[in-house]
Amino acid sequence: MYLNPHLPLVYHPNYSFSFDPNHRFVMSKFAYLYDHVQSLGLISDNLVQPILGSPAPLELVHCDDYINDLWHNRLDEKAMRRIGLPWSEQLMARTFTAPLGTLQTARLALKHGLACHLAGGTHHAHYDFGSGYCMVNDLAFTSETLIKSGEVTNVLIFDLDVHQGDGTAAMLTHQPYAYTCSIHCEKNFPFRKSASDLDIGLNPGVSDKEYVGIVDETLSYLLKTLNPDLVLYDAGVDVWQQDGLGKLDISWQGIEQRDHLVLKRCLEHNVPVATVIGGGYDKDHRRLAARHGIVVEQAAQF
Repeated sequence: MYLNPHLPLVYHPNYSFSFDPNHRFVMSKFAYLYDHVQSLGLISDNLVQPILGSPAPLELVHCDDYINDLWHNRLDEKAMRRIGLPWSEQLMARTFTAPLGTLQTARLALKHGLACHLAGGTHHAHYDFGSGYCMVNDLAFTSETLIKSGEVTNVLIFDLDVHQGDGTAAMLTHQPYAYTCSIHCEKNFPFRKSASDLDIGLNPGVSDKEYVGIVDETLSYLLKTLNPDLVLYDAGVDVWQQDGLGKLDISWQGIEQRDHLVLKRCLEHNVPVATVIGGGYDKDHRRLAARHGIVVEQAAQF
C-alpha cells in the first residue's frame, strides 16, 4: 500500500503535556498520534506548525468575557466542571493554538485538495461556555474565518463523532453559508441536543454495513446539493465498538471504510477536505492514537 509522504499535516508540540494519565480525556494521544504517523513515514517537510494561540482570534465566534475569563482562570467551579478538564497554563496554550491549527489545515486543503490536523474537533464548545472536554470551537471558528475573509463561499461541516456536534450547530445556526451535518448515536451525550442543519441520530449498536451506508448516502446527497467549497470532516473514532463512551458497534475496519469513503467522495466531487480527529476514549493510549491515525493513513492513500 502506497502512502503519500507529502500529505499536508498540521501539529503543534503543545497539544500534549504532562497530564493525569487516568483522566478520561487522553491528553497524551496527540503526541502518540504524531509518533504513530511518523512511524508510517508520513512526516517530513509536509508538517506545518500553527502559531501559538491567544484569546483574540477566537473573539470572532466566542463571547469575549467567556474566553478571557477562561484564559485568566476566572471561570467558576460549575463552568469548569461542565468542561471536565482541570485548568492550567499548558491547557490554555493548547486550547487556543488548536483552532489556529484547524484553520491552517483548512487553508492547506484549499490549496492542495486534502490536509489533516493531528488534533481538533472540539464541537461541544458553545458561544459562551465550554462542555464535554471542549473549551473553544475550532470548527465554528474556521468556518466563520474563511467565510468572512471570502476565502470560501460555503462550508460543509461533516461531523461523524459519536456525540452530536451541539456547540457547532448552535454557533453556526445563523450563518447561512456554513452547513452543519451530524451523524451520531442519539442516546448519548449531549443529552440536550442543538439543531444541526441535518441531524441523523443512530440507535445504539448500529454496525458497519448500515453505518457506512448511511454515511455514504448522506455525504453523496450533501455534496451534490450544496456543492461546498470545503468540507471540514470531524473523523471521531469514538464510534468504535470498544470505545469507553461510544455505544455503537463499528469495527476498526468499519472506521477505515468510513474514512476512505468520506475522502473519496469529496475528492470525486473536487471538493477540498480538511480532517480533524474528534473524540476517542480508550485506556490504551497508544491504541487510541493508532485509531485516530486511521484518517491520516486513508488520506495518505490519495
